Amino acid sequence: MLVNTDSSVVLYQELQAANGKLIGVATLNSEKSLNALSLPMVESLLPQLQAWQADPTIAMVMLQGAGDKAFCAGGDIRDLYQAMQDAPGQFQPYVADFFCKEYTLDYLIHTFGKPVLVWGNGIVMGGGLGLMAGASHRIVTASSRIAMPEMAIGLYPDVGASWFLNRMPAGCGLFLGLTGASINAADARFIGLADVFICHEQKAELVQKLCSINWGDTVSLNHQKLSDALRVQEQGCRTQMPLSQIRVHQEPIAALAQAATLAEVVNSIMAMPGEDKWLTKAKASLSYGSPITAHIVFRLLQLGQTKILADSFRLELGLSVQCGKLGEFQEGVRALLIDKDLQPKWLYPDVAAVPVEVVAELFRSPWSEAAHPLAQLGKQQQGY
Repeated sequence: MLVNTDSSVVLYQELQAANGKLIGVATLNSEKSLNALSLPMVESLLPQLQAWQADPTIAMVMLQGAGDKAFCAGGDIRDLYQAMQDAPGQFQPYVADFFCKEYTLDYLIHTFGKPVLVWGNGIVMGGGLGLMAGASHRIVTASSRIAMPEMAIGLYPDVGASWFLNRMPAGCGLFLGLTGASINAADARFIGLADVFICHEQKAELVQKLCSINWGDTVSLNHQKLSDALRVQEQGCRTQMPLSQIRVHQEPIAALAQAATLAEVVNSIMAMPGEDKWLTKAKASLSYGSPITAHIVFRLLQLGQTKILADSFRLELGLSVQCGKLGEFQEGVRALLIDKDLQPKWLYPDVAAVPVEVVAELFRSPWSEAAHPLAQLGKQQQGY
């Protein structure tokens, strides 16, 4: 058992399992902020996960959030806002440092090797989805609410979204990126962001079962043992899984993939048939969001189709730093989280008014290839 204090931003445990193996458990410990991912959290998780990855006694790792409301409600962006406030229109080292470390952590989870289980209960948004998306075993519950709502703050779906949004059924990544629509457990399974549905009340029982497994030294067999245990646990929970919201609108969403321009996509979303609350809210979020972000999402998904995972994170880091410099991100945070007036003064009134040059500059990396902070990402990894 590792020693933590209740004030630790992340709590760590090493649970004794059968065969002398251990299960590493990391708990995001900021219940009041819905476990929003802060830089201290990232700086704590990264070396601990690296140590567990290298430790032969650790059979698997589990990530969870404190409390019952959220796994992780996104990145803690108030410090990012302050940094942008202190140096408007300038390259901000703190912004670069935050995203560089966050993306390094996300990539580590994607390429961890050993089984990584994420308990995606409650709210899972933005940076929380970055932690969850790359895990080998992703659990959702009846209360799971998953979203990439960055349109509302003038940023864009990052944390590897340029890679994983492209691996969803046709049109889904584009729709979710542009609307920030919240999806449930059934949706998450349908689009490939979750693997198993288990009742939240059964978490303690599941952990007990995991501790009873005879873990070995063969990583592939340990993956199979975990998959088998989760499949058994899921059987008694399936009747509680909610109905998918995406499936209801699957046909018009899929059609978005055929649109040639961003304007076509936006018009198609706004014209989608249906009066249900989910679709209505998605349309409202698209209308509220930054027109610049809409261009970023559209271009990012085009570029992401041909990139490996490490290159996706390198692209996103440059893009995030440029967003921090532009001012749209800062204004979006102000309107939604600081002043809370919900009246962002975006730089442009709609997608048609955004100059091509502005979008091109955002996609221009601030660094040369050799000097990129994530230049070494993936150099030692195979298969990504």
